Amino acid sequence: MENLMARIVEATGLDEETATKAVGAILKFLQKEGPPETVQLIDGFPEAETIMAQAPNSGGLMGMFGGVMALGQQLMSVGVPMDKMKPLGQELFAIGREIVGEEAMGAIIGGIPGLSQFG
Repeated sequence: MENLMARIVEATGLDEETATKAVGAILKFLQKEGPPETVQLIDGFPEAETIMAQAPNSGGLMGMFGGVMALGQQLMSVGVPMDKMKPLGQELFAIGREIVGEEAMGAIIGGIPGLSQFG
């Protein structure tokens, strides 16, 4: 897991704590909103449950804003600036492709409206 988080820190310039919270928020979001292939990603992502536990709960954001917009709001709330969201998504999705393969990751990204803009 340290190697994966180091890659995300390097790609985004975020500190490790913020990066971990952000990745946890994204994984939680994918778990809730994603297609069935998301289970493979969560199961294959080292320490996914621990990382997701470090992310703040979304509270009413998901219901209020919905989808990717709510995820963006949550990422900002943990300290991810707008200009770091795309590099964060790109690196996380690159890692996802290594874990579950191009086809499954494509299904995950394509299965959530608006998510493709980040990966």
